[in-house]
Amino acid sequence: MKAQKIKLFDLKKEYEEIGQEILEEIRKVLESGIFIMGKNVEQLEQELANYFNVKYAITVNSGTDALLISLKALGIREGDEVITTPFTFFATAEVISNLKAVPVFVDIDDNFNIDVNLIEKSITDKTKAIIPVHLFGLPVNMEKIMEIAKKYNLYVIEDVAQAFGAKYKGRLVGTFGDFGAFSCFPTKNLGAYGDAGFILTNDQELYKKSKMLKVHGSIKKYYHEEFGYNSRMDEIQAAILKVKLKYIEKFNNHRIKAANLYNTILSKNLYITTPKASDEFYHVYHQYTIKVNDNSPIDRDTLKKELELNGIETNIYYPYPLHKLPVYLNKDNYKVYHSLVRAEELCNKVLSLPMYHYISLDDVEYVANTINRIFNV
Repeated sequence: MKAQKIKLFDLKKEYEEIGQEILEEIRKVLESGIFIMGKNVEQLEQELANYFNVKYAITVNSGTDALLISLKALGIREGDEVITTPFTFFATAEVISNLKAVPVFVDIDDNFNIDVNLIEKSITDKTKAIIPVHLFGLPVNMEKIMEIAKKYNLYVIEDVAQAFGAKYKGRLVGTFGDFGAFSCFPTKNLGAYGDAGFILTNDQELYKKSKMLKVHGSIKKYYHEEFGYNSRMDEIQAAILKVKLKYIEKFNNHRIKAANLYNTILSKNLYITTPKASDEFYHVYHQYTIKVNDNSPIDRDTLKKELELNGIETNIYYPYPLHKLPVYLNKDNYKVYHSLVRAEELCNKVLSLPMYHYISLDDVEYVANTINRIFNV
């Protein structure tokens, strides 16, 4: 057994390397006395727009609000149908439901992302938008998504909560749709030290609308044009993210290196399926998620327990498809026009292994070799 437990995610090594730089920026914020809507937020928004080569970036206080404000800015309202995946974090569907719109769940493909070949079968005269999720850091086929959206005159909001820096055919995801919605939760590839998020768009009117919605529906102080939200990223989180943005390529490259080592060692194990990536689908491995195959001598839960006994922390993303959660037991709350059999099956087979941008390759090797040993490979 490993003497020290291998965590699923750990920020300690990051803090050892860049902590002093971050503390210096926090000190400057504290000395300025400006904590909301100051220069750090403005600078971060410009730096994010530059990084993604888009016209506008709007900081908000979470990835959930990034999705919610995007939907609200597009005019999604009660009764509208929004197509998305049932195999994702709850927030993706939650924001649709919070606007009294209707999530329409479409099954996933073998890479855990929405099956783009099934989307058209779920479009009705009430469909207004598609929210593809670039799950675990692997891009969706955005070429196909945009073709469908154009054909049926639908909006597209990319859920990029887990895919900062991922690319489809060389282009950064989050830049294809009407909006790209990002989370900067601490565990993300670009993570704050608290809740934070941002939105990307190239549309000036959508930019103005989003900017207004995030500050109680006002552009001019005390002059409120509609009902909005209190969703401002604070100056401290913006200052932290400005520092970490300088390191994002290093962070992502290490995740890819760790994933490649996992893939190499696990390649001889026929009882599991490892994540797939390519030049076309550039994966940034927010999570490294394997699937336990049908031919396996043990199930996923047994593998998880065995790894825990060997000092290896894992997690299940996700144990339930969204349509099986208690909040959606009332089938009037969502729509399904076709089977969701893949999503339902995979919830019992997926397991996420330790992955973060400072994980040691020795730890990766230990985890992968332990898995092979458990399977007697």
